[in-house]
Amino acid sequence: MKATHEHEWEASPGLPSALPKGERVVWQGAPDWKRLAIHAFHVRTIALYFVLMLAVQAINLTAPDSGTGMKPLAEVDWKPMVVAASLYVVALALLLGTAWMSARNTLYTLTNKRVVMRIGIVLTLTFNLPFKRIVGASLKPQGKGTGDIALALHPEDRIGWAHLWPHQRAWYVTKPQPTLRCIPESQQVGEQLLNLWRAERAGQSLQLGDVPAQSAQPAASAHNQGMPA
Repeated sequence: MKATHEHEWEASPGLPSALPKGERVVWQGAPDWKRLAIHAFHVRTIALYFVLMLAVQAINLTAPDSGTGMKPLAEVDWKPMVVAASLYVVALALLLGTAWMSARNTLYTLTNKRVVMRIGIVLTLTFNLPFKRIVGASLKPQGKGTGDIALALHPEDRIGWAHLWPHQRAWYVTKPQPTLRCIPESQQVGEQLLNLWRAERAGQSLQLGDVPAQSAQPAASAHNQGMPA
């Protein structure tokens, strides 16, 4: 039986067109959705905020109308707090679901010539990032082997921040950097990227670490069909 995949327009998973002769896939991976929920969608921080809001509401509900002490719990109208808690749970569920869908529809590919990012939940975009346009990379470990690898690209090129989200380096809004988010075994993938870049651009120096802001302007273009060599 012929193998199929969800994105039928792709020549193979993660690649909109067949690779040119001499190019091969070295690695493919996707974000860990739980780590993506924490680090890209900030579910843990938002959940803590909701808990604090509920605590404040509980204090207000149990505060006496006059005097000191607390109202008897049986006399407290808990309905507003139950409604608020329900809304908070729905909000967190939506964030978790979005993180899961984002990770499920993302596929990062390293070939011996480029980095390819297929991203998007409703609108799928494929970003082609040739090593010839990559001038730096930044690895941010997150624990449990996962991490972000941000790519600083040629200053003449640009990708819109909104087109990349959430696959962009945090706080780089005016000069967004495409980022492989929350990938497992990020250290090994970073080393693979460095070796592939060196093989493609022998004699040039790739920054692997924190990339200075002045060299962090992104490049490449998004397209849904076709991937130039």
